[in-house]
Amino acid sequence: MRQALENPFYYLDNFQRVLGWVAEHHGDLLVESEQAFLDRFATLPEPSRALLVRMVMRKGELFRTGKLRYAEIGCPLRASEPLIEQGWVDPAPLLTLEELFGLLRKHELAQSLGALALQHLRKAELYARLSDAHNEPRAFEQWCQALDERVLRVRIGELCERLRLMFFGNLRQDWTEFVLADLGIFRYEQVPFSPASRAFDSRRELDDYLHLQRCRERFEAGEATASVLADIPDNAFDNPWLETRRGKLLLRLGQQLEREGALPEALRVHAGNAYPGARSRAVRVLERLEQPEAALTLARQAAQAPESETEAQQLSRMMPRLQRTLGGRAAARQARADDIRMDLVLPYTGVSVEHAVRAQLDRPGAPVHYVENALINSLLGLLCWEAIFAPLPGAFFHPFHAAPADLASPDFAARRSAWLDPCLDLLDTGAYQDCIRRTYAAKFGIQSAFVSWGLLDEALLERALACLPAAHLKAFFRRILADVPTNRSGLPDLIQFFPAEGRYRLIEVKGPGDRLQDNQKRWLAYAAQHGIPVAVCHVRWESDAA
Repeated sequence: MRQALENPFYYLDNFQRVLGWVAEHHGDLLVESEQAFLDRFATLPEPSRALLVRMVMRKGELFRTGKLRYAEIGCPLRASEPLIEQGWVDPAPLLTLEELFGLLRKHELAQSLGALALQHLRKAELYARLSDAHNEPRAFEQWCQALDERVLRVRIGELCERLRLMFFGNLRQDWTEFVLADLGIFRYEQVPFSPASRAFDSRRELDDYLHLQRCRERFEAGEATASVLADIPDNAFDNPWLETRRGKLLLRLGQQLEREGALPEALRVHAGNAYPGARSRAVRVLERLEQPEAALTLARQAAQAPESETEAQQLSRMMPRLQRTLGGRAAARQARADDIRMDLVLPYTGVSVEHAVRAQLDRPGAPVHYVENALINSLLGLLCWEAIFAPLPGAFFHPFHAAPADLASPDFAARRSAWLDPCLDLLDTGAYQDCIRRTYAAKFGIQSAFVSWGLLDEALLERALACLPAAHLKAFFRRILADVPTNRSGLPDLIQFFPAEGRYRLIEVKGPGDRLQDNQKRWLAYAAQHGIPVAVCHVRWESDAA
């Protein structure tokens, strides 16, 4: 870590960079305690600031001083004194047995708790044996009299989490982003920021985000679905981004209610949720509640204006079944274009079925690459780079974006039409190839949600540009941009080039017992409509065929 050697306080500099950014971009959203933290933090000795940041950037809130030995900080107890004076660190926290188990190794626990005869047990078994006898919290010194250490508890974890949220606009990214960027492992496109470039416009939005996050964490931790659901706001948020998060969580809660058999409650949740997928779930629940008339009515309403290809596909399967249940005659299904089918019997060598087919079909003059979704998305990302990273309001608000914050929004392409349309128009002129090559050279290695740098070397890029017609690329790109979260997946596994003939074919591979997924079926149907060459290869192993 070159930077760590040159500046051992690099992590402190990064943390202070976040504080400065938050003060500049979100200063009006800070409450008194948060502003006081920013003001006081800068006045502390450097070792104390560094110690606090070291603990904040690590997991949990309890730390043994013996595990806080850093050369640039020195004695952790001395460095902690100003933090204790500020009330940011508790020097003598009472610890439950569970917290103690999280801090100590098994042999330390057995020794400290007088249970040496039980140290052969696994840690979880040891805890089960001792929990009844040690159910009162104690100071670390009382638990472990033989250990010459102290335990510190960080008391500002939630405050720092909120500051991190204001900076990143999410809780998925953390402090390691700085380290990876500083080391050159990750590089990001530098998008200009305006005064309006921030994740939250009000304190209420910040609080609502955190409230939804806590509800999600409770649900994922196994809390009763009804209990979590009771704390989800009934009314939709005005902020579309927050409403998307609320809708996604409600969809998961509704599906869990279905699994629990609470169908009337699941129906209520789905029926009041505008998030994609909730309406088709409501049709399914009505069917399970033996209300086929209501289910068919809702399905017909949805079919008149389906929210997506996904919903249209689901409705096409449900409606004939509902019509038969009601004694009517189901409308004839549209004939599906026949895919070119390939059947292979291959020896099983331990490699994946996709790699086995690639090896079987690959030959001089007709190379095969295992690309799945990566190639087409990468070409899109290279052609439309400037459009994707256009500095639109609300799209970028920190230096570590691999994609705009609104990538999953239904209006992602519409908001960028002034940038996207000229990019796509290049496909009509032949200029697109030089544009893609220039972007590849200029942006190589910069993080992008579309471009897979590890896959796309120059040889593959040139083969793709030589063999994929511009009209096919335009068809691919328009479908992906119409629904980025859904349509950038489901593409066939392999691509085979025929450079001498300037053509290609896509190959979806299915092993024994494997079936096409819905998103794959939609891509195959789209390919048939647009004359895109595609085959479905069904594989059996020789051992199974014998």
